[in-house]
Amino acid sequence: MRTTTLGRTGITVSRIALGTMMLGAWGNRDHEDGERLIRTALDAGVNFVDTADMYSAGESEEIVGKALKGRRDEVVLATKVHFPMGGGGNRQGNSRRWIRQAVEGSLRRLDTDRIDLYQVHRPDPSTDIDETLSVLSDLVREGKVLAIGSSDFPAEQIVEARWTAERRGHVPFHTEQPPYSVLMRGAERSVLPTAQKYGVGVLTWSPLASGWLTGKYRRGGPLELNEFRRDLIPHKFDQSLPGNVRKYEVVEELLRLADDAGLSLTHLALAFVLSHPAVDSAVIGPRTTDQLEDLLAAADVELDDAVLDRIDELVPPGSDLNPADADYTPPQLADPSLRRR
Repeated sequence: MRTTTLGRTGITVSRIALGTMMLGAWGNRDHEDGERLIRTALDAGVNFVDTADMYSAGESEEIVGKALKGRRDEVVLATKVHFPMGGGGNRQGNSRRWIRQAVEGSLRRLDTDRIDLYQVHRPDPSTDIDETLSVLSDLVREGKVLAIGSSDFPAEQIVEARWTAERRGHVPFHTEQPPYSVLMRGAERSVLPTAQKYGVGVLTWSPLASGWLTGKYRRGGPLELNEFRRDLIPHKFDQSLPGNVRKYEVVEELLRLADDAGLSLTHLALAFVLSHPAVDSAVIGPRTTDQLEDLLAAADVELDDAVLDRIDELVPPGSDLNPADADYTPPQLADPSLRRR
């Protein structure tokens, strides 16, 4: 397994990170099987494990915590805060009040005394970034958190956070975690260049575009969705959206391209993400050990210029095939009242 340094943190991480969103009620409900999957990844050289408090309402963190018993020091452990964790308006967001509570919950579920990378899962328009960075900086100084990051932050908010940290004496975000795949290349427009400019480490998520780049969904075939895809991300499969219909055409072209290159589609997709110079690590989210082993085999695949050029023809750089796939929409676009007098 190849490794690299995560941004300018000095922390060495595997080029493939194990995401655990599919461990728990959202995917694999068998805790022992989930623990085995994590240990299989560690045995294969993966040292970077990414989770979040909201994944299956904390269940994923619990599985990770059990799997890492006796091996905690081998692992760069990342988790996240932002999304609701129970009822009430104060059990969510990026406020000092909630982050203070949330980090303690994550530490308890993960059964650890520190989090190597604590990430803000989404921007929070209701909370000043100064407030968020202030409490995160306190956690770093206390040793409960070693590095901090953002996820799905637009480039302008990455810059604002850095400016605020410099002016206010806070610890700056060390990393950004954007969605990035052959089908969703919007991060190339400004997020990835901004991260490169400021030395921000990048770990990307959804390299297989929610399963579209496994070849599972083909034109004319059944669109069988599991509970997670049907209930939580239906916009990525809604056939009334032209971008989703276009996915079928692009997937067929990519299958032919992968076959010509002697690769599987999953290996082509993961190698594409890792080929970008801004990307330190790609987060994979397998549900089974078989899926994990297939993806780990892609760690050493490198795509030549001809393959990358053909991908550019199919999905132009900086574009998202289905704009609705974006998991964060700025409030000024989502709320009409912010655009009208």
